[in-house]
Amino acid sequence: MCGIVGIVSSNEKELAKIATATRTLSKRGPDNRSTAKFENLSLGHARLSIIDTSVAANQPFTDATERYTIVYNGEVYNYQELKEELITDEIVFKTNSDTEVLLQLYIKYGAECLQKLNGFFAFAVFDKKDNSLFIARDRMGIKPLLYYFDGEQFIFASELKAILTFNIKKDIDKVSLFNYLQFNYIPTHNSIIERVKKLKPGHFISIKNVNKLSKEIEEETYYEIPFNTEATMQTNAMNYDKAQEMLRNLLDDSVKKRLVSDVPVGTFLSGGVDSSIISLLAKKHKSDLQTFSIGFKDEPFFDETIYANAVAKKIGTQHHVFSLTNNDLYEDLNNILDYLDEPFADSSAIAVYLLSKRTKEHVTVALSGDGADEMFSGYNKHMAEYKSRHPGIKESMVKMGYPLWRNLPKSRGSKITNINRQLYKFSLGSKLTNKARYWKWASIINEEQANYLLKEELIFNPQRLSDTAFEYKKRKEELLKNIRRDGNINDVLYTDMKMVLTNDMLRKVDAMSMANSLEVRTPFLDHRLVNFAFSLPVPFKINQDMKKKILQDAFRDELPEEIYKRPKHGFEVPLLSWFRNELRSTIENDLLDDDFIEEQGIFNVAATRALKKQLFSNDPEDAQATIWALIVFNTWWKKYLQN
Repeated sequence: MCGIVGIVSSNEKELAKIATATRTLSKRGPDNRSTAKFENLSLGHARLSIIDTSVAANQPFTDATERYTIVYNGEVYNYQELKEELITDEIVFKTNSDTEVLLQLYIKYGAECLQKLNGFFAFAVFDKKDNSLFIARDRMGIKPLLYYFDGEQFIFASELKAILTFNIKKDIDKVSLFNYLQFNYIPTHNSIIERVKKLKPGHFISIKNVNKLSKEIEEETYYEIPFNTEATMQTNAMNYDKAQEMLRNLLDDSVKKRLVSDVPVGTFLSGGVDSSIISLLAKKHKSDLQTFSIGFKDEPFFDETIYANAVAKKIGTQHHVFSLTNNDLYEDLNNILDYLDEPFADSSAIAVYLLSKRTKEHVTVALSGDGADEMFSGYNKHMAEYKSRHPGIKESMVKMGYPLWRNLPKSRGSKITNINRQLYKFSLGSKLTNKARYWKWASIINEEQANYLLKEELIFNPQRLSDTAFEYKKRKEELLKNIRRDGNINDVLYTDMKMVLTNDMLRKVDAMSMANSLEVRTPFLDHRLVNFAFSLPVPFKINQDMKKKILQDAFRDELPEEIYKRPKHGFEVPLLSWFRNELRSTIENDLLDDDFIEEQGIFNVAATRALKKQLFSNDPEDAQATIWALIVFNTWWKKYLQN
């Protein structure tokens, strides 16, 4: 697990900035930083040593012929089998690293090597003889890879902050900003900066000649999640018990592969079904397994450690519980905000940061349960979606109760107000089309609210159809294209994989774990398991009574019964009480101060003032989520864009 950066340019001053850019990635790779300079190309690498921790495996890594050089972030879990295959071709290895295996695999197969890899990665290979550069990202987008291209120079990196080191145009992408306000993250492969893109999962870029850049950079596909409705229909006849057996075998092998390491490995254990299954399987292969969870001393509503303790006791792990106070959250706030080089306001990132920080004190690698909810329908919104498509008497009554839910206090801060919030959201969404409902339930605020927050009506000015509005609609249509009028829940899950998993969940875990130099591996996202999950019919995943049906049933006999009865809660932090106390001064007198907002010239002062009033009222709804989005954005803006 590391950080990579590279620049293609004819400007020597820009090429010389590679060391500075690499230094920005030091938390991703604290063990070593190195660079390599070629004609019109510089490469940088910051290393977190996991496999073959020797100096010989440092990067940039060059083969024996000195023709090929690689910078690589990630892990290839089947590298030992691939190495044996290459040895039969009389290839001699000088290290025990997966880096060298990956490079030799690329030398032999070119882009076709990607089909052989089981792992998560972002890497670049330079061919000095051909002056070509090849860049690729893993199938699910677990590891990040961003790139900038302006026709004269091409820059790529694991993080935006490394790209911002170079002399580039730093104009805000207006559509990305608008999306960010809606979702609290950017849901597309675009970034907050114009001309900076995120390489799509399962894609690669080939630059034929670094000495003569083409006018356009094109991404090519090597993997897509197999989403074939006819194939899914054919599996309806599959025996449910047989499907459970296949799931258990695939997941067990995935976990086993992800335990390979030359440094200590543990698992995150929240007490939910997903992390419990991963920990259960990991314990079978690692007798001294350590598990890790966090709880909230000051907020019992958010504390779920009782379930994690029950699982740890059942499977027999050495369990660590980190009990946090609101003050613990506040103490690390500046570190979290400082690490975010692009606005990202999923508040559960705070909890992931603190879990990663405490876990790193014991291990260097942790396995997580990420990805299961998106594949097997684990979110509350999935059950709401199912019931909106298959309504019964209860659902009809909730829909009719819209006027009541609209007027009741709504927030995530307590059990009662959270129920009110969910009832209101369901009654509103159940009246919409499939696409409109998905967009509504994925959003924190709607388009009109997001537009009101901006100082200028950038998106929905009724007087003109601007280029920005056209681009927004284009991106929205692209995100929603797989949700069909006559489709089923698999449409929603597939869209979640493309939109929510990649740009929210995986972004969160990668950023917050890397901020603490901790590698997090995700067994559910082994592509073999993903392919299997999307071959399953809807009834195997969800019905009126149960989410993640096959996943729960497949491991029910080996886990405590109480974890199956617990409500789906999410990895949230108590923002509301925090904002009303410790951070109130920051909100009112600094980052959301009226004078600052006016001077900044991005947001509507009247809108931010109204938002603050709502936050401190008896009916905050989700105001704290948008307040957090503005705090994150303005902190980022001050650091990277304010002159």
